[in-house]
Amino acid sequence: MSAYFHFNNFRSAFAPRKPRHPLLRLAFGLLGLAVLCVLVFFSVFVGAAMIAGGLLYKLLRQRGKPVARDARVVDGEYRVIRKPAMPLSR
Repeated sequence: MSAYFHFNNFRSAFAPRKPRHPLLRLAFGLLGLAVLCVLVFFSVFVGAAMIAGGLLYKLLRQRGKPVARDARVVDGEYRVIRKPAMPLSR
């Protein structure tokens, strides 16, 4: 028995191998494509649900707040600062 561990024998147990039969190769390829399509399909719906949930949250949070009727009105909060507190521009 050798004092060294041979990693090649261990590595070959977990290495993915393509099947030799052409129809089996095609079947595994189509199965992989189908799994990929299902994952993309569900991820699109999860993303759309997240966007819809964010919009719904934003709409519910703004409920009850006053809305400006004139399109030219901009609502904002302002704070006056002293001139020395402003950073120097270069």
